[in-house]
Amino acid sequence: MNISINRRSLIEAAFLGAGIAALPRAAWASPTRGFTHSVASGEPSADGVTLWTRYVRPDAGEARLKVEIAEDDRFRAVVAAGEAVAGPENDYCAHIRPTGLRPGRHYYYRFTAPGGEVSPTGRTKTLPSGSLDRFRIAVMSCSNITSGWFTAYSHAAARDDIDLIVHLGDYIYESPTTRSDALAELARVRDVQPLGEIETLADYRLRYASYRNDPALQELHRLHPWVVMWDDHETANNSWTGGAENHSDTEGFWALRAAAGVRAFREWLPAGSDYAAYQLGDLATMYRLETRLLARDRQFDPQTFLARAGNAEQAIADFVNGPLADSNRQLLGPTQLGWLADGMKASVSAGTKWQVLAQQVIMAPLVMPSITSSWFASDFVPDAKESAELELTNRMHRAGLPIGMDRWNGYPAERTRVLQAATAAGASLVTLSGDSHNAWASDLMLDGKPAGVELCVQSVSSFGLERRFTGNADAIARDYCDINPNLKWCDTSRRGYMVIDFTPTGLSCDWLFLPSRLEKSATVTGAHRLVSDLRSHRLSAA
Repeated sequence: MNISINRRSLIEAAFLGAGIAALPRAAWASPTRGFTHSVASGEPSADGVTLWTRYVRPDAGEARLKVEIAEDDRFRAVVAAGEAVAGPENDYCAHIRPTGLRPGRHYYYRFTAPGGEVSPTGRTKTLPSGSLDRFRIAVMSCSNITSGWFTAYSHAAARDDIDLIVHLGDYIYESPTTRSDALAELARVRDVQPLGEIETLADYRLRYASYRNDPALQELHRLHPWVVMWDDHETANNSWTGGAENHSDTEGFWALRAAAGVRAFREWLPAGSDYAAYQLGDLATMYRLETRLLARDRQFDPQTFLARAGNAEQAIADFVNGPLADSNRQLLGPTQLGWLADGMKASVSAGTKWQVLAQQVIMAPLVMPSITSSWFASDFVPDAKESAELELTNRMHRAGLPIGMDRWNGYPAERTRVLQAATAAGASLVTLSGDSHNAWASDLMLDGKPAGVELCVQSVSSFGLERRFTGNADAIARDYCDINPNLKWCDTSRRGYMVIDFTPTGLSCDWLFLPSRLEKSATVTGAHRLVSDLRSHRLSAA
């Protein structure tokens, strides 16, 4: 058995040089002793998986935990054993990675403290090998603890037909509990700590502790293996290599804050290196990408270009054809892009059916339709300022401004490089995306030809477009699809998660919708399904 503790990424190593080790340690959330936050597993391979727990001794010192892995939940057939260390250096979070396991099998695991206290029993599953008829992934994103209940987690945890959980980021939010869309009573009941915006290592640790106190999240971690990545809110909103939109000089050095966020992420989750590949038998190779802190150039603010010109339409055209089209703008960077291109080539050469990108932000080049009165409730009457802002927004998008400079729309040359690499490899490309809080499904095009499909998951609990646009959601979705010919479907108002079935001949994707904000119910209130045939690079109705 190999033990992996305090594994350091390229990102974290770079930030550590800025003084992260001097940041204060956290207090811990209740319960304050024993196995405080159940167990979890992640980063599965065909012969191993990373196991996690958190244990605090009564004297708050270091504890050596016995670990057992078995083929049955009564541990009559223990197949591996080892030790993991929980102590103050890593906020009492212990990691261990057993190897030598068999592919495609469920295993049960538990931790035992020096005094005999036993953790909850976890269940995990290794990745399959060889010929495979089906593999099912549940995809999650954007779980703001102050915006709604984690009903998507509850529903997925109750299922026995899921092989892997993939979380595309925004696992936590750095914002204060008083943010404009927060439910004050929900934040109080869930005892979210700290109350203000998180900035230090102590803050990030406390926020993870608050999230991991949630019973639904604990159960989903206990019963299924995860592949999880950070997006921006694990550090600060709209982050890039040198800063973030939600970071100012008054909040200290960005390198320290980013390192604190990365360190707490690695402590509190069974997570891996900055980016990685996962082989799902002969069905799929999944590539977990890093699009935030490793190579991303700063996001553009189109308003700065508008401010320098009297003609908005001409200013936007100059921006789109000039700075935005700069071929040097990076999102992945050449090292990661080369790794991905080589990986897709090798995957196709090995006969693997699907090549899947699990990453953070929307890739399809969407544009925004004109905002009309149908987007608002019937009693909405904009004031002069709101009317001017709406008109400017419409003018900008009529002039060809893509939606969202934080998405791949803000890095079109990098998007082209990825699609070119996929096409050159002969890949059956599927992109899994999150971040937007809404559900989208698009065909990805390169030079007018289909190059792949994109499946974008709605949020677990974070507000979507319905926060601003309170009108007819069906009409809003139709407007989006009408102006974006490669957008096959979208939903702009409901929360939940996606379930994707991969087979040797095709895939199906189900978007499942559940109440979240005001109702703690794991009852599915709606669903939508799309399918894609292998190598068609097209989505269609089931």
